[in-house]
Amino acid sequence: MAAIGRTAVLIGDSQSEGAAGVSAKDTWTNTGLAKLGYNVVFCGRGGTGFVAANGPVGNYPDALEKGHWNVPYGPAPLVVIEGGGNDAGRGATDDQIIANASRLIQDLRQTYPASRFVIIGTLAKGAMSGGGRRTQVDSLLGAFAAKNGIPFISAGDWLTAYSLTDKMADGVHLTGAGHRILSDVLAGKLAALGVAAP
Repeated sequence: MAAIGRTAVLIGDSQSEGAAGVSAKDTWTNTGLAKLGYNVVFCGRGGTGFVAANGPVGNYPDALEKGHWNVPYGPAPLVVIEGGGNDAGRGATDDQIIANASRLIQDLRQTYPASRFVIIGTLAKGAMSGGGRRTQVDSLLGAFAAKNGIPFISAGDWLTAYSLTDKMADGVHLTGAGHRILSDVLAGKLAALGVAAP
């Protein structure tokens, strides 16, 4: 029980799983949560999202409902959902994203009824800097979170706001240096929400 009492369940895509030579433990989401004292359990897969699936691993609600993830048992104090980039890239509609986000939250609240929830939006350049659909999905998720009373951390302009466009490994994923910068940003945003590990 002591271990679950400091566990953050992190649901996400390749931003959290790692890509382009960066391991899961070194991603900005994992490291940001670890800086607040959490043991992070990642549930997800690169190429997935609220609507997007990746071969054998379903989209977020399907993966949870079909047991594709090994979610921890017990009263984890924090559940963090990150994503939207693959949905943006594959043409998922607003209605599809919201419907599946609603399913996911409903299912997760049954699994973790006492947990606090945070949604992290879609990492992008920002609306005025070419963020395009990724920034739109970030805003969509922000509105969804507000409607459902869930704290939201927008990442829809972070690549521009934190001068990270030169720290991209492949146009979508950050280099190790980029992950380190954003891990500090995320830790600060999470701390401001008052969700440090108990």
